[in-house]
Amino acid sequence: MSATHAALAQFLPLAGDTFDKNKVTPGLLGFIVFAALALGVWGLMKSMNRHMGRVDFQEAPEPAGGAADPTTSA
Repeated sequence: MSATHAALAQFLPLAGDTFDKNKVTPGLLGFIVFAALALGVWGLMKSMNRHMGRVDFQEAPEPAGGAADPTTSA
């Protein structure tokens, strides 16, 4: 028996008998964790959208005197 298991057995002696293992639900704590994760993802996506809007990407022009385009060979 590990120390963690012994501590849980001491603090929750009747936990094994108080619930039906087929009807366990996440409850309020599960909802709070899920809502916090959803808010975090929403905030990250909003921030990413704002940062991507600031990107000004312009492709560099091809050099005029360079080699011919290999895809247009005759």
